[in-house]
Amino acid sequence: MKRIAIRGTGSYLPTEVMTNFDLEKILDTNDEWIYKRTGIKERRIAARDEDASDLAKEASLKALEMGGISAEDLDLIIMATMTPDTACPAGSNWLEAKLGAHRAVSFDILAACSGFIFALSVAEQYLRRGTYRNALVVASEIMSRTIDWTDRETCILWGDGAGAVVLEAVDSAGDIHEILSTHMHTDGAGGENLLLPGGGSKTTPISYESVDKKLHYLKMIKANESVRVAVKCFAEACEEAVSYNGYSMSDVKWIIPHQANLRILQAMAKRLNVPMKKVCLTIDKFANISSATVPITLDSTVRGGSIQAGDLICLTAFGGGLTWASSLIKW
Repeated sequence: MKRIAIRGTGSYLPTEVMTNFDLEKILDTNDEWIYKRTGIKERRIAARDEDASDLAKEASLKALEMGGISAEDLDLIIMATMTPDTACPAGSNWLEAKLGAHRAVSFDILAACSGFIFALSVAEQYLRRGTYRNALVVASEIMSRTIDWTDRETCILWGDGAGAVVLEAVDSAGDIHEILSTHMHTDGAGGENLLLPGGGSKTTPISYESVDKKLHYLKMIKANESVRVAVKCFAEACEEAVSYNGYSMSDVKWIIPHQANLRILQAMAKRLNVPMKKVCLTIDKFANISSATVPITLDSTVRGGSIQAGDLICLTAFGGGLTWASSLIKW
């Protein structure tokens, strides 16, 4: 079976910065209250003429450039998103056209905040079995268009952005940035704890009633319960990926988690008995961008020079569905 190499990483953040001080002007809140509860100082907001595929395109071009692969040579494009340009066609279809990736097969994955690692796993299967030679895996979200800006408990959490990786199937020879394994889990019974009720067949067509009930905004139900479950799933997903490959948590140099909430990530580190200096963070600058936080943080860490050859990196995520997932990478 082929080995899976990460040839390039890329990310894109919209230019508009919304700080906690900006939120003070429209909400009964303040910078200290937000930062203490979330670890967030600011977030990026997409321009009105930017779609999810536009953000994905910019991140993808950076990953392709790093990987030395042209869009025309791509075999597969998988886009993780819960905020695609349109319900149909898929966001990845729009991305394929904008990249000029005419040879590629493209489709979307919806697994909320775990979406990138789910998409990574799907691409891995195709590449290991020789169905395709290479793949672009991208996560892109415009969460600012799914939130109720009058709800101070939830609107402070989210931001917009995209991250991408280029993968290639290679033979066993040579040193590569290798995906060792990916692992996915779901619990549909917990789906109502974090959901976007409107937009599906249950509430289509959109009605005055559904708008009045704000069904087209992201809902967080039983938040405290979700936090406890998230910490458990984040940690157990890490341990699964690490032990599956015959390592221990002490062997892991970096943990790159979904940037859900700083308190959650601190609790995860405590449960894993690892220092927070091993946990890569971007939540203070970019907030929670759902599926896009993992690849954005990976790219930021790679380009920042922190990741060195031979480092073990564990990706971990938890999100609505409920979904949770992990991946172990040897750089």
